[in-house]
This record gives sequence, C-alpha cells and structure tokens, in this order.
Amino acid sequence: MTPATRPFAGPTALRHLRRDPVLKAVIRRIGPCTLQPATREPYEALVRAITHQQVHGRAAEAILGRFIALYPGHDFPPPPLVLATTVEAMRGCGLSGNKVAAIRDIAEKAVGGLVPTSTVARRLTDEALIERLVAIRGVGRWTVEMFLIFSLGRRDVLPIDDFGVREGWKVAAGLEAQPKPKELAAIGEAWAPFRSVAAWYLWRAADADRAARVKPKAAKVPVPGAMPGSAL
Repeated sequence: MTPATRPFAGPTALRHLRRDPVLKAVIRRIGPCTLQPATREPYEALVRAITHQQVHGRAAEAILGRFIALYPGHDFPPPPLVLATTVEAMRGCGLSGNKVAAIRDIAEKAVGGLVPTSTVARRLTDEALIERLVAIRGVGRWTVEMFLIFSLGRRDVLPIDDFGVREGWKVAAGLEAQPKPKELAAIGEAWAPFRSVAAWYLWRAADADRAARVKPKAAKVPVPGAMPGSAL
C-alpha cells in the first residue's frame, strides 16, 4: 500500500495518540479519522489555498469556478495561460487585487520551477518545502502546512498558528484560553510522528464545541386556522 492510498490515521497512529489522555477522549468522542488528502499538483493546491484565504468556503468555490471558467478545455488553468490573462479579467471573477498578484506570482514561480511538481515535492522534506514555497507572494507557513497535510498527506505537521487547532486543544483540555503557539508546539512533541492526525482531531473538537454552543431555534407554536407557511 502506497503512502497516498494507506489510511491517513491507521491503528498505529491512533494507539500512539491515545497515550495523551486529552486526545484519547477526543478520539473516543469523534471516532475514526476520515481525512482523505486530495492528490493535486502543488501549483493547483496553492492557487486554491490563496482563493480560499479569508473567504467563506462557498464564496471561495464560486470565485474559483468563475476563474476556472476563463480557461475552457482545461481542468485547471495552466500557469502560462494565467500569466497571459489580464488583471481585469481575473478581478472580474471576484478575486481581490492582492489575490490576483499572489496567483500570478504562483504561476510565474511554477513556470520558473520554484513551485515543484508533485513528484519532486514528495522527495522534499516538510521544512524544505516550507522554506521554498514561502518565497512566493501571499504564501505563508500556514498555507504550506495546509498543502502538506491536505494535498501531500504528510502525517507529522502541526500547524501551531492555526486558530482551530489551538481552539480545539483549549476546549479538549478544558482551558480558559488557547495555548500560545510555542506552548502547543511543546505539547505536540509527544504526538510525533502523527501530529497531522492530532491536528485533524483538534479541528473536529473545535467544530463539535462550536456546534454544541449554537442554540437551536425555538419551534414556532402553530396558530389555529393558519395554513403551514402562510403569513400571519
């Protein structure tokens, strides 16, 4: 079984993470890890990540759909064609000026070879990829970490600056405040070499806590004689 096809979190990973009593409780509550990394070229993964930055998921997908539609006949816009596209056309898809500049820089770096192919990326270490890709406009360490986890399927990445990961540890450990990034890094050393799996469970813990705190809407009391859905 290849790294791309084996389960992201097998029995060995879960057994290791259950040594931490906090994660043990989270794993029991959440259940199996269902993460399935997408197999995308680094160039595409980075463009998608930039599009999604600070935008709601559905809105980002709509913007991305309009951007892809500019290039009929291609599953995803090739870098040379992106560089031949006017800024105005890209802005017309809903991309901000900063995102247009970042996407064009990703395309330029892909043409120049700084953005590696997936084959080359698999041979590079996490830190080597981070150091290489943060040289691109708009791409920070967090963006590369998301690429490492969700595209390359790297299992030992702990994004300590991620709000959701730190929030997940806060609620799971019953803390008053989120841990500082350095504090979480120190705690997470014991989770190696499965820190990406731990991060996934902490994201789910934060999601579950947020859902539990959302009060359900009170059911409307039916009015005698009123038709369902009618205005009163």
